[in-house]
Amino acid sequence: MSARIATVSRDTNETQITVSVNLDGEGRLNCNTGVPFLDHMLDQVARHGMVDLDIDAKGDLHIDDHHTVEDLGITLGQAFNEAIGDKRGIYRYGHAYVPLDEALSRVVIDFSGRPGLFMNVEFTRDTIGRLDTQLFWEFFQGFVNHARVTLHIDNLKGFNAHHQAETIFKAFGRALRMAVAEDPRMAGQMPSTKGSL
Repeated sequence: MSARIATVSRDTNETQITVSVNLDGEGRLNCNTGVPFLDHMLDQVARHGMVDLDIDAKGDLHIDDHHTVEDLGITLGQAFNEAIGDKRGIYRYGHAYVPLDEALSRVVIDFSGRPGLFMNVEFTRDTIGRLDTQLFWEFFQGFVNHARVTLHIDNLKGFNAHHQAETIFKAFGRALRMAVAEDPRMAGQMPSTKGSL
């Protein structure tokens, strides 16, 4: 496969975001979104997904974190969609169960070309740090719409909201890593009987 890298920018009245992704990276993150807990979660995605992420995000945080979190999901999804190319030779599907103490989450992803988010998470707190836990749905919705993936997220156990979120993002990274990996048995073939994704 050729280098699977992409850089995408999004410039609106609410946010200015640039995301660079290397799907065959070393798990490195360089970012400062202005939303500290989101930075911590993106670090989990990079490390456990073994992707390199460079993110420059400026948003209207004086209003709240909503636009920054949502638009970052959109831009990250666009970058993944561009970097993955035509999807020949990838595993396509990825899944992971990740525990953290009492919390356990499952994430399953399909680079299907069909956007869909199915998220079953009941956070035990409304905020983690200052981040509204409702915004995790906005982040993932933006990602799936623009990466064109089907994504199932289930928090199976947990009473600590920080642990709930961290297991979700770690499992998301692990599932991404599996799905975008080269499948030596696929030998450059399209992982679909339709012939395209």
